[in-house]
Amino acid sequence: MKGYTLKWCIPSTYEGKLMREFLIDQQLSKRTLTAVKFDGGRITINGKEESVRYPLTTGDLLEVRFPVERSSETLVAEKIPLSIIYEDDDVLVVDKPWGMKTIPTKEEPKGSLANALLGYFNQMDLASTVHIVTRLDKDTSGLVLVAKHRHVHHLFSLQQKEREINRTYEAFAEGVMKGFGSIEEPIGRKSDSIIEREVRSDGQYALTHYRVEKQFPEFAHLELKLETGRTHQIRVHLSFLGHPLAGDDLYGGSVKLIGRQALHCKRLHFFHPIMKKWMGLECPMPDDMRSLLDRQEEIPFR
Repeated sequence: MKGYTLKWCIPSTYEGKLMREFLIDQQLSKRTLTAVKFDGGRITINGKEESVRYPLTTGDLLEVRFPVERSSETLVAEKIPLSIIYEDDDVLVVDKPWGMKTIPTKEEPKGSLANALLGYFNQMDLASTVHIVTRLDKDTSGLVLVAKHRHVHHLFSLQQKEREINRTYEAFAEGVMKGFGSIEEPIGRKSDSIIEREVRSDGQYALTHYRVEKQFPEFAHLELKLETGRTHQIRVHLSFLGHPLAGDDLYGGSVKLIGRQALHCKRLHFFHPIMKKWMGLECPMPDDMRSLLDRQEEIPFR
């Protein structure tokens, strides 16, 4: 199976410096370098294997071949169709349908996005386990960012700490809402549930921005952006406002209009850690939400 390799042509700014300095600047962790050295990886300069103490010369071709990854024995590869929005050697972005878990559980070990991804990787002869960067709830649809290698996942994790991976959602919230606003309320686990979250004073900081796109008699069509990524953040914050998501019966929404929480991740904006450029990707609203929207008569803003 194909392993993962990164290549660089050494610029003049690293003339005479040790290879280790360059690799650290490329954000290869000590743990990664140790794995490359002892677990089957390889580092070469101009085709010859060298140590990280090698003094670099301008124009050197540095190649790092990472150890082959082996997926968890508990993750079952499945041939499940994927809606791929973007793909290169390092990154994969898919449009996850609602009704699909992002990762499997003991109770449901099959049918998840992770199962589908591993099946796809096997089909493509790619020696990688599954590294999902951004997750969505089972009944939330939309864009999910996936790293094709643990090193790329590490780089994305650094971006997440700096809040540099941005997602934009659209949703249908019950009731009539004002044009725009922010919800800045801490979120924590509900004391009598292992699933539900709630706004509570001892919770983690959470901030959600929203804007009403259109107002209908029974719900508002919103665009939302998150400053933080707490579990069920949008669902909890909108329920706290008294405007739960349509279809979200876990947080007080009604299922009369739609049978699942009307929430879709429509836009993803991130810095590609290997190509060194910003990327913006979008995917359309799914059919169930679109169908509901098309049946409504808009209320003009006053």
